[in-house]
Amino acid sequence: MSDAGTFVDRTLQAEGDPYRAAAEKGRLGSDLQFYGASVGAVRGTIRDVAHRYPGLTRDDIIALSSELWAMPVFERRLAAVVLLQSNLRVLDNSDLTRIEGFVRSAYLRELVDPLAIDVVGPLVERLAAPARARANSALDRWVRDSDRWVRRAAVLTPLRSLRAGTGDWPRFARNARMLLEESAQNGSENENDNLVLQAITLVLSELATHRPQLHL
Repeated sequence: MSDAGTFVDRTLQAEGDPYRAAAEKGRLGSDLQFYGASVGAVRGTIRDVAHRYPGLTRDDIIALSSELWAMPVFERRLAAVVLLQSNLRVLDNSDLTRIEGFVRSAYLRELVDPLAIDVVGPLVERLAAPARARANSALDRWVRDSDRWVRRAAVLTPLRSLRAGTGDWPRFARNARMLLEESAQNGSENENDNLVLQAITLVLSELATHRPQLHL
């Protein structure tokens, strides 16, 4: 384990609480291990990484996030998400493959949603035209993926930009209609348990407040 990875892991364990760990594991219904560190402690630990290990390169950030994600511990994986959020300026469209791997193995809204909304969305928004086109092609593939977590991430990715008054509404609307039509045709999943439909509902609920003129 790298020095930075060891620092993060030890700090999160020191910040952990067994009662909080048990409560969070029960609340989320996850098979992951839990240290019981708070979200604030996770964010504070990643801030400390920036101070203790200045000058981390893009490769360092990706390697550290992968190292943190590799162990099935919720707080470590959340720390990986926060690390990516905090270093968006160095990420590019080639990092979507690694992030997609995280999404596929997350199995939790608490990890998938911030990856989509706070990492992938802003990452794509800051890309120049050629790179953004490649990123959008990848996201179009996500929308059609057989993995429901990947489809959920694709739906949630434009939320921040749409809420802010920018973003590609026609692309979102087209993808949302396609997914809704497929769900109606299949009729095999309970709508209340459908992660993708819930994601569409979440985006539309946000836009009803911030941009009520937009409708499917």
